[in-house]
Amino acid sequence: MDLGSLDDFHRLLHDEFSLDLRAQGPGTRLADLPQWDSVLLLQLITLIEEQTGRRLPVRPILEAGTIEDIHALVKEQE
Repeated sequence: MDLGSLDDFHRLLHDEFSLDLRAQGPGTRLADLPQWDSVLLLQLITLIEEQTGRRLPVRPILEAGTIEDIHALVKEQE
């Protein structure tokens, strides 16, 4: 799956984690997402690495504040 578009990234989050960002939006702080926790973040990192075939720098992702921030980091790795 191409994760270059924010829509595709949202679809992946919805399909894999039932995380629906339509109401909150990509700029919503991760801490404000009801389902969000550290386990979900680690699962997301693993999933992205599997989908892209690339290792991600974990520290910047751990410091990301929003889904939009994580998506930007993924795009930087292309």
